[in-house]
Amino acid sequence: MDNAIRMLSTLGLMGAMRSLSEAAELAAGVRIDADYAPTMALLKRLREGEAADLVILTREGLDDVIAEGRVAADSAVDLARSYVGIAVRAGDAHPDIASEAALRKTLLASRAVAYSRLGASGIYFAQLIERLGIAAEINARAVIVPQGFTAGRLVSGEADLAVQQISELKQIAGIEVIGPIPPDMQTPAVFSAGRMVDAKNAAAADRLLRYLASAEVAPALRESGLEP
Repeated sequence: MDNAIRMLSTLGLMGAMRSLSEAAELAAGVRIDADYAPTMALLKRLREGEAADLVILTREGLDDVIAEGRVAADSAVDLARSYVGIAVRAGDAHPDIASEAALRKTLLASRAVAYSRLGASGIYFAQLIERLGIAAEINARAVIVPQGFTAGRLVSGEADLAVQQISELKQIAGIEVIGPIPPDMQTPAVFSAGRMVDAKNAAAADRLLRYLASAEVAPALRESGLEP
């Protein structure tokens, strides 16, 4: 038996998985070789033939690779619910985002908003500002991050607001999460996991999936900004 399993995971689970790493490896019985990237980037890599034992993606992304015959349908488990939030640099004032009108005003008053190009949060935010009728104004001074954590642009001073999944915002030191975009303005993302059909270490992958779906991981998920 190999002494490691390969896990490809969306960035939204990075914080939780890192805090759970020792317990997760104990549960799986092997070392976990983890690689983190946005779901869209992972889907591209999987379709180009990259090998893995287990993947954690958005539910929609997982359903796509199940339909493509890459992930075993009977292995799929939903792990966590995630909301898109907004952050500022630590110590900065927390503007009002509690309602649609307040959020619109705050976005328009910002110097620059950082959001992602590939992630689910970036796709959602691009649609949101279109719906609010402020896309041209926001994008004229936005910092669009090709891949990675948008909150890093707060620390560097490139932006004064960062938009991303709350669990991803919390990965960057020196920032403060204001809160989620009003829940009635978004549908939370669901992060789900499954075993690749050609997994080299299927038994260990199944053990890890059972552990990640257990109540034992709930505190780490909440701490990282996710809802079990």
